[in-house]
Amino acid sequence: MCLGLAASLALSGCSTIDRVSQSLGLTGGVQPGQPGYVTGFLGGAAADDPRAVLVARDVLSRGGSAADAATAAALVMTVTLPSRAGLGGGGACLSFDPRRGATDAITFPAEAPNHASPGADRPAAVPLMARGLYALQARSGRRPFEELVAPAETLARFGAQVSRPLATDFATVGAPLLADPRAGAVFRGVTAEGSQLVQPELANTLSRLRTTGVGDLYLGAMARQLADGSGPAGGGLRVEDLRDAIPRLQQPLTVRTGSDLAAFAPLASTGGVAAAVTFQALQNGEAPATAQARGLAAASAARGGADPAALLANPPPLAGNAAPLPASSSLVVVDRDGGAVSCNFSMNNLFGTGRMVPGLGFLLAAAPRPGGITPPLLSPVLVSNVNIKALRYAGAGSGQDSAPLAAALPAAQALARRVSLAEALASVPEPGRGAAVGCPDYLPGNVATCQAAVDPRGGGLALMGRGN
Repeated sequence: MCLGLAASLALSGCSTIDRVSQSLGLTGGVQPGQPGYVTGFLGGAAADDPRAVLVARDVLSRGGSAADAATAAALVMTVTLPSRAGLGGGGACLSFDPRRGATDAITFPAEAPNHASPGADRPAAVPLMARGLYALQARSGRRPFEELVAPAETLARFGAQVSRPLATDFATVGAPLLADPRAGAVFRGVTAEGSQLVQPELANTLSRLRTTGVGDLYLGAMARQLADGSGPAGGGLRVEDLRDAIPRLQQPLTVRTGSDLAAFAPLASTGGVAAAVTFQALQNGEAPATAQARGLAAASAARGGADPAALLANPPPLAGNAAPLPASSSLVVVDRDGGAVSCNFSMNNLFGTGRMVPGLGFLLAAAPRPGGITPPLLSPVLVSNVNIKALRYAGAGSGQDSAPLAAALPAAQALARRVSLAEALASVPEPGRGAAVGCPDYLPGNVATCQAAVDPRGGGLALMGRGN
């Protein structure tokens, strides 16, 4: 009888667990990490690359956080959009944690090395993409990092269709890129939209990151391979450069907007000050063109050594035309709990230096230098309410000197509820492009009002997901 009672209690307990799981939007018979683990509202994602968004949705469906989904999606972009995101490049992300009601900035721009070889004819930046994503996921992720590398590895090994954004970039600089023997061996004949791009060496590199860890690229055998191979590729990196390069975890720049707080990347080199000053000017009623000019003037002053917080408090006078700026890419992910990540990535030039290191399969980013390459204005933005620990908006902008406006203008319009999110993104002047997820009634909150959108001119994808 006791055995029967125990069995009855056990079955009752299982039933209770199933009911609780269902109330939380979790599928009782599906384990975390399996597709369909989360039912109901999943969250949303928007990015310049469609495949990355599909992978982000899959990770959210498996129970991953926004940081998990953003990490997997960003690694996919290193395969499917190597012109603007690559293991040889870097980026900047903002991450909102609804448990703390706080936003962190994780910045990992691809910067010039401290020990570069003087004979480098195409100086390479120190790659920080892998370390930056690892730091992002380690702070706010739930799933094992190696699990998140697998989708990118699979796409590199078995092939991914060339998207419209990548085909457009190939058309812009295809001839110089294909002139490099190693890059030509990978990309020649597959530059048209819909072509199947297979990258076995990149797949092997991703496999090594998955099995031996990210540290191998900075401290181990891969670091030595990268340093040795960057010389013949004209990059001039040294093992010391890789060892010393680390992402930064910082407090973001913030702008008060009503009862909410808009957060931007803090480093002068990332462009957050430009987006913050632009957003503030728009909030004060200035025209988009004037707000953009103020932001670019602030970015120039910050690069000259001015304090970003001081520039936000007292924006500098309007400046003349800015120097040409590199291309970048955008990624935004929001999970069902209100966690959010917004990122921008760049190779500091379309396809970076245009050269690959033998055996590694990824392009080197171009090193910023005075009179040469200017660092991109990486402009993610997150808007949250600290008092209720809830997210309202996550966005990012790209498009050379229009990137800060592409981040700030849709955010300002969405917060004012003037137009739909899609209309706000479409209003950004050329060549700006934006991606965003907005929840006017906050998240956690009324999920029915949440929207995800990308600029329709860019060829990206946006999804608000629901599980089965």
